[in-house]
Amino acid sequence: MQTKFDELLEFPCAFPFKVLGNASDTLADRVVAVLQQHAPGDYTPTQKASTKGTYLSVTVTCTVTSKEHVELLYTELSKIDGVRGVL
Repeated sequence: MQTKFDELLEFPCAFPFKVLGNASDTLADRVVAVLQQHAPGDYTPTQKASTKGTYLSVTVTCTVTSKEHVELLYTELSKIDGVRGVL
């Protein structure tokens, strides 16, 4: 995957991840669990349900240390069961 995070950001920096997935009471906890594995910290996710309540978006800001770190987090977050996309 060729990204330009290294050209656009100065590391370390705060980086917001928005995870879109099927509506679930545990989605935010699972997102935070993945972040804790790769970037331990104190996270306070915000959640927003879709209009019909079918999907949920979880936004969490995380401190990233490199382009590779950002790419790793995108990859790992997208592997969470029920996740439809990571922005």
